[in-house]
Amino acid sequence: MRKLPSVLIIDDDMVSREVMATVLTMSGYLVQTASGGDESLAVLDAESFLPDVILMDTQMPGLSGAALIDQLRAHSTATIYAISGSHAPDAVLRGVDGFLMKPIGPEALQRVLEKHAFGFSPAPSAGLNTAPETPPLVVNPKVLAQLRDIMKESAVREIYAAILADLDRRRPQLEAAISDGDHAAVRRVGHSIKGGCSMAGALEVARVGELIEFGVDDLEYIRSLLPLLESATRNLQRMLDAEFSPQGMDPAIHQNE
Repeated sequence: MRKLPSVLIIDDDMVSREVMATVLTMSGYLVQTASGGDESLAVLDAESFLPDVILMDTQMPGLSGAALIDQLRAHSTATIYAISGSHAPDAVLRGVDGFLMKPIGPEALQRVLEKHAFGFSPAPSAGLNTAPETPPLVVNPKVLAQLRDIMKESAVREIYAAILADLDRRRPQLEAAISDGDHAAVRRVGHSIKGGCSMAGALEVARVGELIEFGVDDLEYIRSLLPLLESATRNLQRMLDAEFSPQGMDPAIHQNE
């Protein structure tokens, strides 16, 4: 059996980053994270962690995109996958070894890395299309089941608690960006909501994030989505309260806490 590859995850969205890191760590991978391009280069320069695979988000503040790929190539021989909730620019696709479309379910993510571990060559621009269902559920039960298969129930709860905490931070950011007429900031918030929530299968909230990201040209339309975002967040909270209560949990799972 081959050693599992070490993985560096570069993503400015805390929820996406931590979900991927938790999933891979619980599956036996050695994982390091960075919240941006400059931080990832600092990790590589320190030489205390030498990744076999780098997963990098394509839309981050500061050093990002093709410029970051060039720097990563200069500092590492790792296989590089671009990850994004929307299609990546051609300049990015030309520079990476593969492209993964968010949301990336736990099984799909591990499947990609297992291919790397056993010597399969990735397709340069082959996206994994795991787009949310339409109409979206509050939470994709398949993703929830996959998370429960690979980690403790307490860790799964922490992931969804982090999503709710992140949404609490994002809503005032979104309201301020709308008031300031800052289209770029609105798009960033929508992209972050979509990406982070999709990773954990929180489909209803992720769908609202997608509407925000791609409806950014009309800020009054974005303002009209605020109640929808609030409603989707409440639905997620209610579902999780029921799902993770002693009554809503499988007894066998509860005993493994």
